[in-house]
Amino acid sequence: MFPNQAGRPMNADNLYHRGFKPLLQKAGLSGFTFHSLCHTCATLLLSKNVNPKIVSELLGHATISQTMDTYSHVMPGMGDVAAEALESALS
Repeated sequence: MFPNQAGRPMNADNLYHRGFKPLLQKAGLSGFTFHSLCHTCATLLLSKNVNPKIVSELLGHATISQTMDTYSHVMPGMGDVAAEALESALS
């Protein structure tokens, strides 16, 4: 929970319309939500081979399977990496 200037819980709707949306407009962007930022973050991290367990923890997912079920499509080379690792281990 994040407090507002009066120390009370921040209203998410207020934060979106008074803070986030004006920043998007200033940047010439539209259609983004806080949730889309989470998806972008996860996709970028996983595409850069960040450990899925770390990404899962950053997103606050209850289990790593939740993260992998949602984002494994951004890791198309996973099978190739596993095969190369096994080949290296056996040679």
